[in-house]
This record gives sequence, structure tokens and C-alpha cells, in this order.
Amino acid sequence: MGFVFKTLFLSLLFLFSRQAHADFNATSSTGGKLVEAAGGCNIFRGKWVFDASYPLYDFSTCPFIEDEFNCGKYKRPDKMYLKYRWQPFSCNLPRFNGVKFLEKWRGKKIMFVGDSLSLNMWESLSCMIHSWIPKARTTLIRREGIVALVFLDYGMKLLLYSTPYLVDLESQKPGRVLKLDSIRNGDAWRGMDMLIFNSWHWWTHTGRSKPWDYMEEGGNLYKDMNRLIAYYKGLNTWARWIDRNIDPSKTKVFFQGISPTHYEGKDWREPSKSCSREIQPFFGLKYPASIPSSAVVVNKVLRRIKKPVYLLDITLLSQYRKDAHPTYYSLQKGLDCSHWCLPGLPDTWNELLYAALFAEDRW
Repeated sequence: MGFVFKTLFLSLLFLFSRQAHADFNATSSTGGKLVEAAGGCNIFRGKWVFDASYPLYDFSTCPFIEDEFNCGKYKRPDKMYLKYRWQPFSCNLPRFNGVKFLEKWRGKKIMFVGDSLSLNMWESLSCMIHSWIPKARTTLIRREGIVALVFLDYGMKLLLYSTPYLVDLESQKPGRVLKLDSIRNGDAWRGMDMLIFNSWHWWTHTGRSKPWDYMEEGGNLYKDMNRLIAYYKGLNTWARWIDRNIDPSKTKVFFQGISPTHYEGKDWREPSKSCSREIQPFFGLKYPASIPSSAVVVNKVLRRIKKPVYLLDITLLSQYRKDAHPTYYSLQKGLDCSHWCLPGLPDTWNELLYAALFAEDRW
């Protein structure tokens, strides 16, 4: 990649980022559609409030929570993180109703596409629905990177397609190649009634945790490149796939938004801390850290996409939740400030998705 292009891109990203930081309460054009759908209420701007009726389900009664997120099973001692509800400033979110959700999507196919944060959200929605109909007939199908939970009495399929980058990762003669301009695996996404995409966390991996040896674009191999630039290129390839393959009259498309991490306490002005031992959200009026540069890239790509893709703008409300990670209370070895306990924060993401879907007649 040429030095001039790289410098120009980073300069433009910096300027765009400054604009976004200066007006953090503004939504993207796609996020604005959801604000309009909610009668002008920005459901992504609000505060966390105590609610004794939460959580929406119990970890011990949901069969779909994997040990990676099951903080209750691994004896997390504090419980207050379960008792917070997201309250938008200008309206109330509708209470999630699993039966109503199944009726609306009877005979339909919903697919989450992305990394382990997509798994986090998929398991959350599975549990939220299951809590309403615990005796419903279901079947769980696993094959070739796809998991499908089928609610047999409703003919509704809730699928997960695992792909950390959205673009293709292939084994070739030189080694493992991340192809920034190719999405062949997108064939598996066709025919869905709703798609919820997510990608970012794996773009930051380095060393042995990096599952590729080279990046490729235009037939040229690169040992590495600036990860934000690579993410921007990959996300634009995804955007072109959406524009070429999605019929908005048949398929609704969401982008999950950037899920923040809480490894560095300086983000909330406590530099000696991480998410470990955090037992309450950040309650300040303004979160000290800026929005992640990856979120700036997402907004930049979504503003240019031609087909409607609606942003679940979860970043800021999730930044407040430094208390909601598994930390050491899961199967995963080491400190986890990336994923989220279930029950927990991803339930709110699905409440926001639910609010958007049941306001869709106004889109």
C-alpha cells in the first residue's frame, strides 16, 4: 500500500473522527432510521437504571448459554450487574415478548453473522425467547460453521454463521490469507429474512492469536497493514456484497455495532483498574473515553451504502457497562473484558433490536 494513500486515509479518518467525537449524540444515517421509527426517540441515548424485575431469564434454566458467558454457573459472587435496565431519555423501550416475536417471525429465518460477539447476542436472544416458551419444541442443528436453533411450532429458525472478518480467510500455498476484497462465503447468507452482521475484534489480533499469515487485495499479498485501513477495506467489500445481493423487500439488514472492551481503566478515569472486580456501571453524564475509531469506520461505510442497513448503535451504552464482563467467571482462561455475561448486556442489545423491529411499519 502506498505511503501517500495511507497518510491520506489516516488524515481523513482523523478529521472524520474529530467530527464524530464533537457530536457524539448525533446518529449515523442508518441509525437515524431507527430514531425515526421510534417516533423521533433516540433509543441509543439514555442511562442505566436499577430494575428489580431483571434479569429477563435465569442462567440455570436456559440450555443455550455456553460456559464462555455463563458467569452464574462459574459462581460470580455479585448480582447487581443483572439488575440494570437501559432507559432512553425520550421514551420507554417495549418489554420483550418472546411469543410476540415468534408470531411476527413465524416461518422466517434470522441469521447472526460474525464473531463471538455475534454468538453472545445469538445466545442471549435464544434465552430470551426460551424464557417465554420453556416447553416449546426446539431442535439445535450444527454444521460447517453454522448453528441453527429451530422453534418447531413456529417454523422460525435462529441461525448463527461464524466468521470473524466477514471477508474470506483461505488456506493457500503461501499460508493463511485474509482476502480483503472477497466474500465467497456470503452464499450462506442468502435467503434470510433478517441478517445481523458484526465484525471488529479479530481485526486487532496480533502474534499467535492472529489466524492469518498474509492479507490480500487486488492479487497483492501484504505481511500486514494498519488494521483500521484493513478493516475499512474489508467492510467496504461487505458493503458492496450487500448492495449487489440484498433485496430490501425480502431481507432486513442490521449491523450490530462495535462492542467495547474494558481492559484499560483509563477509559473511565481509573487507570489502575480493568473490568476485574467492577460491580457497577459508569454513572457519569459523559463517558470519558472517545468513541472507538472502529465505530467511526463503521459509520463512514454505512453512510455510503446504497441498500438500507440499520445500525444498532450499541457502543456508548455498552461503554458504560464496565461491570458486565465475565472477568474470571467463565470457562475461558485469563481475564475476559471483551465478552459479556449472560444474562446481561446482550439482552439489552436484543431489546433494542426488538424495539426497532416492532416499530418497522413506520420505516
